[in-house]
Amino acid sequence: MTIDRAGLAEFLRRRRQSLQPEDVGLPRGPRRRTDGLRREEAAVLCHMSSDYYSRLERERGPHPSAQMITSIAQGLHLSLEERDHLFRLSGHQPPPRGGESDYISPGLLRVLDRLDDTPAEIVTELGETLRQNALGTALTGDTTSYTGPARSIAYRWFTDPASRQRHAAEQQAFMSRLFASSARQVVTMRGPGSRAARLADLLLGRSEEFRTLWERHEVGLRPPDGKTFMHPEIGRLELYCQTLVDPGQAHQLHVYTATPGTETHQKLQLLSVIGVQSMR
Repeated sequence: MTIDRAGLAEFLRRRRQSLQPEDVGLPRGPRRRTDGLRREEAAVLCHMSSDYYSRLERERGPHPSAQMITSIAQGLHLSLEERDHLFRLSGHQPPPRGGESDYISPGLLRVLDRLDDTPAEIVTELGETLRQNALGTALTGDTTSYTGPARSIAYRWFTDPASRQRHAAEQQAFMSRLFASSARQVVTMRGPGSRAARLADLLLGRSEEFRTLWERHEVGLRPPDGKTFMHPEIGRLELYCQTLVDPGQAHQLHVYTATPGTETHQKLQLLSVIGVQSMR
């Protein structure tokens, strides 16, 4: 496939101009005159330089890689159909959809963008964190930075003891059972040769605890509504986890809340300060 520079430039312009700042979690500001997002704002959302993005809209610059196109599609909150169209305009085959896709739907992103007063994250069915808000990062650390199998919290849980430090000791035994149960269900659903099956094979070779739990064939476990975190700076946090599921992409939005008036609710206010400081 060859790149359609004119079609790509026009498509990017139209999509950028159709987005409003509040659609992507940006402040509008009192002096805005631009119709839609500015190029500089789009570039930040797409994790690239303003010069690089501007050249694409002007039908210039290098042939963007598939990785760059994925970043643009996610940054501009494209639907799956729009994402696939963007890939073809860029001379690439669209990536697969479904359980093994890391592409976040625009609707799920819009919900996350509006959550600025409580921790939230978007994860895959394998527990790979795709996106966190500032409070989510302050609560659990930056879990989007892992690569390879360590992207999965289940893999880290059974191979790296440090991964358990932010979770209450009394809940850890159940969480081990939960991760093993969830892994078995996803492997059965996705089948041999899937990313889930490869992850399970790695864990079977590296963790005796996982092997023991895997052999139980325990399925159907559900996480409790209440979850206790042990934060290194502010201590114990008793939170409730609400989950919004995107069935098309098998992604989950986890939102952590505290009962108003409790000590944990007060600690969340402190956590928001920590989150702002970590971004500076």
